[in-house]
Amino acid sequence: MSERKINDTFLKACRGEKTDYVPVWYMRQAGRSQPEYREIKEKYSLFEITHQPELCAYVTRLPVEQYDVDAAILYKDIMTPLPAIGVNVEIKSGIGPVIDDPIRSLADIEKLGEIDPEQDVPYVLETIKLLTKEQLNVPLIGFTGAPFTLASYMIEGGPSKNYNKTKAFMYSEPKAWFALMDKLADMSISYVKAQIRAGAKAIQVFDSWVGALNVADYRYYIKPVMERIFSELKGENVPLIMFGVGASHLAKEWHDLPLNVVGLDWRMPIQDARSLGLTKTLQGNLDPAILLSPWEVIEERAKEILNQGMEQGGYIFNLGHGVFPDVNPETLKRLTSFVHEYSRTAKVKI
Repeated sequence: MSERKINDTFLKACRGEKTDYVPVWYMRQAGRSQPEYREIKEKYSLFEITHQPELCAYVTRLPVEQYDVDAAILYKDIMTPLPAIGVNVEIKSGIGPVIDDPIRSLADIEKLGEIDPEQDVPYVLETIKLLTKEQLNVPLIGFTGAPFTLASYMIEGGPSKNYNKTKAFMYSEPKAWFALMDKLADMSISYVKAQIRAGAKAIQVFDSWVGALNVADYRYYIKPVMERIFSELKGENVPLIMFGVGASHLAKEWHDLPLNVVGLDWRMPIQDARSLGLTKTLQGNLDPAILLSPWEVIEERAKEILNQGMEQGGYIFNLGHGVFPDVNPETLKRLTSFVHEYSRTAKVKI
Protein backbone atom coordinates (compact mmCIF):
# COMPACT_ATOMS: atom_id res chain seq x y z
CA MET A 1 0.00 0.00 0.00
CA SER A 2 1.48 3.37 -0.96
CA GLU A 3 1.69 6.21 1.54
CA ARG A 4 -0.86 9.00 1.37
CA LYS A 5 -0.03 12.38 -0.15
CA ILE A 6 0.66 14.79 2.68
CA ASN A 7 0.79 18.53 3.29
CA ASP A 8 4.56 19.02 3.53
CA THR A 9 4.62 22.65 4.73
CA PHE A 10 6.04 21.60 8.11
CA LEU A 11 8.82 19.55 6.47
CA LYS A 12 9.73 22.44 4.17
CA ALA A 13 9.98 24.79 7.14
CA CYS A 14 12.18 22.29 8.98
CA ARG A 15 14.56 22.32 6.02
CA GLY A 16 14.55 26.11 5.84
CA GLU A 17 12.65 26.20 2.55
CA LYS A 18 10.13 28.89 1.61
CA THR A 19 6.54 28.18 2.66
CA ASP A 20 3.20 29.83 1.91
CA TYR A 21 2.44 30.23 5.60
CA VAL A 22 3.94 29.40 9.00
CA PRO A 23 3.23 25.78 9.94
CA VAL A 24 2.02 25.02 13.45
CA TRP A 25 1.75 22.04 15.78
CA TYR A 26 1.62 21.80 19.56
CA MET A 27 3.60 19.70 21.96
CA ARG A 28 1.19 17.46 23.87
CA GLN A 29 -1.51 18.32 21.35
CA ALA A 30 -2.74 14.73 21.67
CA GLY A 31 -4.02 14.09 25.14
CA ARG A 32 -5.06 15.65 28.35
CA SER A 33 -6.95 18.73 27.14
CA GLN A 34 -9.26 16.70 24.88
CA PRO A 35 -12.52 15.31 26.30
CA GLU A 36 -12.35 12.33 23.92
CA TYR A 37 -8.94 11.47 25.33
CA ARG A 38 -10.04 11.83 28.95
CA GLU A 39 -12.85 9.40 28.24
CA ILE A 40 -10.33 6.87 26.88
CA LYS A 41 -8.09 7.40 29.91
CA GLU A 42 -10.92 6.35 32.21
CA LYS A 43 -10.53 2.86 30.72
CA TYR A 44 -6.86 2.61 29.79
CA SER A 45 -3.46 3.72 31.11
CA LEU A 46 -0.94 5.47 28.87
CA PHE A 47 1.01 2.27 28.31
CA GLU A 48 -2.21 0.38 27.57
CA ILE A 49 -3.18 2.95 24.93
CA THR A 50 0.22 2.81 23.25
CA HIS A 51 0.05 -1.01 23.12
CA GLN A 52 -3.14 -0.83 21.00
CA PRO A 53 -2.17 0.53 17.56
CA GLU A 54 -5.70 1.40 16.40
CA LEU A 55 -6.47 3.27 19.61
CA CYS A 56 -3.07 4.97 19.73
CA ALA A 57 -3.43 6.06 16.10
CA TYR A 58 -6.83 7.56 16.91
CA VAL A 59 -5.38 9.56 19.82
CA THR A 60 -2.49 10.72 17.63
CA ARG A 61 -4.60 11.91 14.70
CA LEU A 62 -7.45 13.45 16.74
CA PRO A 63 -5.79 16.87 17.21
CA VAL A 64 -4.89 17.00 13.51
CA GLU A 65 -8.54 16.60 12.64
CA GLN A 66 -9.76 18.97 15.35
CA TYR A 67 -7.18 21.77 15.15
CA ASP A 68 -5.98 21.56 11.51
CA VAL A 69 -2.33 21.51 12.61
CA ASP A 70 0.44 20.87 10.09
CA ALA A 71 2.03 17.87 11.83
CA ALA A 72 1.04 15.02 14.10
CA ILE A 73 3.27 13.77 16.90
CA LEU A 74 3.12 10.13 17.85
CA TYR A 75 1.25 9.57 21.11
CA LYS A 76 3.59 7.79 23.48
CA ASP A 77 6.02 8.53 26.31
CA ILE A 78 9.80 8.93 26.36
CA MET A 79 9.80 5.97 28.76
CA THR A 80 8.32 3.64 26.12
CA PRO A 81 11.58 1.95 25.01
CA LEU A 82 13.14 1.57 28.48
CA PRO A 83 11.48 -1.72 29.51
CA ALA A 84 13.06 -3.31 26.41
CA ILE A 85 16.55 -2.74 27.85
CA GLY A 86 15.60 -3.97 31.32
CA VAL A 87 14.31 -0.85 33.10
CA ASN A 88 11.18 -1.50 35.13
CA VAL A 89 9.22 1.75 34.78
CA GLU A 90 5.65 2.58 35.77
CA ILE A 91 3.74 5.75 34.89
CA LYS A 92 1.94 6.70 38.11
CA SER A 93 -0.99 9.08 37.91
CA GLY A 94 -0.19 12.49 39.36
CA ILE A 95 3.50 11.62 39.69
CA GLY A 96 4.92 10.54 36.35
CA PRO A 97 7.46 7.82 35.54
CA VAL A 98 8.61 5.85 38.59
CA ILE A 99 11.53 3.38 38.58
CA ASP A 100 11.79 1.18 41.69
CA ASP A 101 15.38 0.01 41.15
CA PRO A 102 17.36 3.14 40.22
CA ILE A 103 20.87 3.08 38.75
CA ARG A 104 23.57 3.27 41.41
CA SER A 105 26.70 1.80 39.83
CA LEU A 106 28.52 0.75 36.68
CA ALA A 107 27.40 -2.81 37.41
CA ASP A 108 23.76 -1.68 37.15
CA ILE A 109 24.48 -0.13 33.76
CA GLU A 110 26.30 -3.22 32.48
CA LYS A 111 23.16 -5.27 33.19
CA LEU A 112 21.11 -3.19 30.74
CA GLY A 113 20.33 -4.87 27.44
CA GLU A 114 19.83 -3.65 23.88
CA ILE A 115 16.59 -2.83 22.11
CA ASP A 116 15.31 -4.71 19.08
CA PRO A 117 12.45 -2.39 18.05
CA GLU A 118 10.69 -4.85 15.74
CA GLN A 119 10.60 -7.43 18.55
CA ASP A 120 10.33 -5.17 21.61
CA VAL A 121 8.01 -2.33 20.53
CA PRO A 122 6.12 -3.66 17.48
CA TYR A 123 2.98 -1.82 18.61
CA VAL A 124 4.77 1.53 18.21
CA LEU A 125 5.83 0.68 14.67
CA GLU A 126 2.40 -0.66 13.76
CA THR A 127 0.82 2.59 14.99
CA ILE A 128 3.18 4.59 12.78
CA LYS A 129 2.36 2.43 9.76
CA LEU A 130 -1.37 2.82 10.32
CA LEU A 131 -1.07 6.58 10.54
CA THR A 132 1.30 7.18 7.64
CA LYS A 133 -0.19 4.71 5.19
CA GLU A 134 -3.88 5.15 5.87
CA GLN A 135 -4.88 8.02 8.12
CA LEU A 136 -2.78 11.22 8.14
CA ASN A 137 -2.56 13.98 5.57
CA VAL A 138 0.27 15.72 7.45
CA PRO A 139 3.73 14.46 8.46
CA LEU A 140 4.08 12.30 11.56
CA ILE A 141 6.76 13.31 14.06
CA GLY A 142 8.40 10.45 15.94
CA PHE A 143 10.46 11.09 19.04
CA THR A 144 12.81 9.83 21.69
CA GLY A 145 14.08 11.04 25.02
CA ALA A 146 17.69 12.22 25.13
CA PRO A 147 20.23 10.36 27.30
CA PHE A 148 20.48 12.97 30.07
CA THR A 149 16.73 13.17 30.62
CA LEU A 150 16.27 9.39 30.49
CA ALA A 151 19.23 8.94 32.84
CA SER A 152 17.73 11.44 35.29
CA TYR A 153 14.67 9.23 35.75
CA MET A 154 16.80 6.08 35.95
CA ILE A 155 19.06 7.56 38.64
CA GLU A 156 16.54 9.62 40.63
CA GLY A 157 13.91 6.87 40.47
CA GLY A 158 11.30 9.33 39.24
CA PRO A 159 10.71 13.03 38.57
CA SER A 160 13.02 15.50 40.31
CA LYS A 161 13.11 19.24 40.89
CA ASN A 162 16.88 19.61 41.15
CA TYR A 163 18.49 16.43 39.69
CA ASN A 164 20.99 16.35 42.54
CA LYS A 165 21.46 12.56 42.46
CA THR A 166 21.86 12.61 38.69
CA LYS A 167 24.47 15.34 38.72
CA ALA A 168 26.29 13.80 41.69
CA PHE A 169 26.51 10.49 39.79
CA MET A 170 27.72 12.33 36.69
CA TYR A 171 30.46 14.14 38.62
CA SER A 172 31.59 11.28 40.86
CA GLU A 173 31.25 8.29 38.50
CA PRO A 174 32.36 9.59 35.09
CA LYS A 175 33.19 6.13 33.71
CA ALA A 176 29.74 4.83 34.65
CA TRP A 177 28.11 8.04 33.42
CA PHE A 178 29.61 7.84 29.94
CA ALA A 179 28.76 4.13 29.78
CA LEU A 180 25.15 5.01 30.56
CA MET A 181 25.15 7.79 27.94
CA ASP A 182 26.42 5.35 25.32
CA LYS A 183 23.89 2.68 26.30
CA LEU A 184 21.00 5.15 26.03
CA ALA A 185 22.34 6.61 22.79
CA ASP A 186 22.49 3.14 21.23
CA MET A 187 18.89 2.53 22.31
CA SER A 188 17.67 5.90 20.99
CA ILE A 189 19.39 5.51 17.62
CA SER A 190 17.93 2.03 17.05
CA TYR A 191 14.51 3.12 18.25
CA VAL A 192 14.40 6.24 16.08
CA LYS A 193 15.66 4.47 12.96
CA ALA A 194 12.85 1.93 13.37
CA GLN A 195 10.31 4.76 13.66
CA ILE A 196 11.64 6.29 10.44
CA ARG A 197 11.52 2.95 8.62
CA ALA A 198 7.91 2.60 9.73
CA GLY A 199 7.00 5.99 8.26
CA ALA A 200 7.87 8.84 10.68
CA LYS A 201 8.76 11.92 8.62
CA ALA A 202 10.58 13.93 11.30
CA ILE A 203 12.08 13.25 14.72
CA GLN A 204 12.09 15.39 17.84
CA VAL A 205 14.58 14.63 20.60
CA PHE A 206 13.31 15.69 24.01
CA ASP A 207 16.05 16.60 26.47
CA SER A 208 13.44 17.95 28.82
CA TRP A 209 15.61 18.41 31.92
CA VAL A 210 19.10 19.07 30.56
CA GLY A 211 18.65 22.75 31.38
CA ALA A 212 19.71 21.75 34.90
CA LEU A 213 23.31 21.73 33.61
CA ASN A 214 25.54 24.70 32.92
CA VAL A 215 27.16 25.16 29.51
CA ALA A 216 30.60 23.81 30.51
CA ASP A 217 29.11 20.60 31.96
CA TYR A 218 26.85 20.20 28.95
CA ARG A 219 29.82 20.44 26.60
CA TYR A 220 31.81 17.84 28.51
CA TYR A 221 29.23 15.35 29.76
CA ILE A 222 26.41 15.58 27.18
CA LYS A 223 27.33 17.20 23.89
CA PRO A 224 29.58 14.36 22.59
CA VAL A 225 26.78 11.80 22.90
CA MET A 226 24.31 14.18 21.26
CA GLU A 227 26.78 14.71 18.41
CA ARG A 228 26.86 10.95 17.92
CA ILE A 229 23.07 10.54 18.02
CA PHE A 230 22.36 13.29 15.51
CA SER A 231 25.28 12.33 13.27
CA GLU A 232 23.99 8.75 13.02
CA LEU A 233 20.42 9.91 12.39
CA LYS A 234 21.42 12.53 9.80
CA GLY A 235 21.79 9.80 7.19
CA GLU A 236 18.10 8.94 7.52
CA ASN A 237 17.23 12.15 5.63
CA VAL A 238 14.39 13.31 7.87
CA PRO A 239 14.34 16.63 9.76
CA LEU A 240 15.76 16.43 13.29
CA ILE A 241 14.48 18.71 16.06
CA MET A 242 15.95 19.39 19.51
CA PHE A 243 13.90 20.60 22.46
CA GLY A 244 14.28 21.06 26.20
CA VAL A 245 12.79 23.20 28.96
CA GLY A 246 14.66 25.93 30.83
CA ALA A 247 17.63 25.44 28.52
CA SER A 248 17.91 28.77 26.70
CA HIS A 249 21.56 28.95 27.75
CA LEU A 250 22.16 25.80 25.68
CA ALA A 251 20.46 27.00 22.49
CA LYS A 252 23.75 27.80 20.77
CA GLU A 253 25.16 24.41 21.80
CA TRP A 254 22.15 22.72 20.17
CA HIS A 255 22.53 24.86 17.07
CA ASP A 256 26.06 23.47 16.65
CA LEU A 257 24.72 19.90 16.50
CA PRO A 258 23.98 18.24 13.11
CA LEU A 259 20.24 18.87 13.30
CA ASN A 260 17.66 20.96 11.44
CA VAL A 261 15.49 22.68 14.03
CA VAL A 262 16.15 24.25 17.44
CA GLY A 263 13.08 24.26 19.66
CA LEU A 264 12.82 27.16 22.11
CA ASP A 265 10.78 27.34 25.27
CA TRP A 266 9.08 30.62 26.19
CA ARG A 267 12.04 32.04 28.11
CA MET A 268 14.10 33.06 25.07
CA PRO A 269 12.55 35.38 22.47
CA ILE A 270 13.15 34.28 18.89
CA GLN A 271 14.88 37.56 18.08
CA ASP A 272 17.34 36.91 20.92
CA ALA A 273 18.13 33.47 19.50
CA ARG A 274 18.75 35.01 16.09
CA SER A 275 21.01 37.66 17.64
CA LEU A 276 23.13 34.83 19.11
CA GLY A 277 23.78 33.61 15.59
CA LEU A 278 21.20 30.82 15.34
CA THR A 279 20.49 30.55 11.61
CA LYS A 280 18.72 27.18 11.53
CA THR A 281 14.95 26.83 11.64
CA LEU A 282 13.52 27.79 15.03
CA GLN A 283 10.42 26.29 16.63
CA GLY A 284 8.33 27.82 19.39
CA ASN A 285 7.51 29.43 21.65
CA LEU A 286 4.25 30.75 23.13
CA ASP A 287 4.03 30.23 26.89
CA PRO A 288 1.27 27.59 27.24
CA ALA A 289 -0.10 29.44 30.28
CA ILE A 290 -1.17 32.25 27.92
CA LEU A 291 -3.70 29.83 26.41
CA LEU A 292 -5.82 30.41 29.54
CA SER A 293 -5.94 34.16 28.87
CA PRO A 294 -8.65 36.06 26.94
CA TRP A 295 -8.37 35.66 23.17
CA GLU A 296 -7.16 39.26 22.72
CA VAL A 297 -4.09 38.47 24.85
CA ILE A 298 -3.41 35.19 23.05
CA GLU A 299 -3.64 36.90 19.66
CA GLU A 300 -1.36 39.74 20.68
CA ARG A 301 1.32 37.40 22.02
CA ALA A 302 1.05 35.04 19.05
CA LYS A 303 1.37 37.97 16.63
CA GLU A 304 4.49 39.21 18.42
CA ILE A 305 6.11 35.77 18.21
CA LEU A 306 5.09 35.30 14.58
CA ASN A 307 6.56 38.65 13.60
CA GLN A 308 9.88 37.65 15.13
CA GLY A 309 9.77 34.18 13.60
CA MET A 310 8.93 35.39 10.11
CA GLU A 311 11.53 38.15 10.12
CA GLN A 312 14.27 35.79 8.95
CA GLY A 313 12.20 32.81 7.81
CA GLY A 314 12.84 29.20 8.75
CA TYR A 315 10.21 29.15 11.48
CA ILE A 316 7.60 26.79 12.96
CA PHE A 317 4.99 28.01 15.45
CA ASN A 318 4.60 25.95 18.61
CA LEU A 319 4.26 26.38 22.34
CA GLY A 320 7.22 26.80 24.64
CA HIS A 321 6.20 23.55 26.34
CA GLY A 322 3.24 21.20 26.18
CA VAL A 323 -0.52 21.79 26.22
CA PHE A 324 -1.88 21.19 29.71
CA PRO A 325 -5.27 19.80 30.77
CA ASP A 326 -7.03 23.10 31.48
CA VAL A 327 -6.68 24.39 27.90
CA ASN A 328 -9.90 24.57 25.87
CA PRO A 329 -9.50 22.64 22.57
CA GLU A 330 -11.41 25.43 20.81
CA THR A 331 -8.62 27.82 21.78
CA LEU A 332 -6.04 25.65 20.00
CA LYS A 333 -8.26 25.43 16.93
CA ARG A 334 -8.67 29.20 16.83
CA LEU A 335 -4.96 29.77 17.40
CA THR A 336 -4.02 27.42 14.55
CA SER A 337 -6.37 29.28 12.21
CA PHE A 338 -4.93 32.62 13.33
CA VAL A 339 -1.32 31.51 12.75
CA HIS A 340 -2.19 30.27 9.26
CA GLU A 341 -4.18 33.35 8.25
CA TYR A 342 -1.88 35.95 9.77
CA SER A 343 1.27 34.44 8.29
CA ARG A 344 -0.31 34.15 4.83
CA THR A 345 -1.01 37.88 4.73
CA ALA A 346 1.78 39.40 6.89
CA LYS A 347 4.20 41.59 4.97
CA VAL A 348 7.32 39.89 6.29
CA LYS A 349 9.58 37.20 4.95
CA ILE A 350 8.60 33.55 5.40
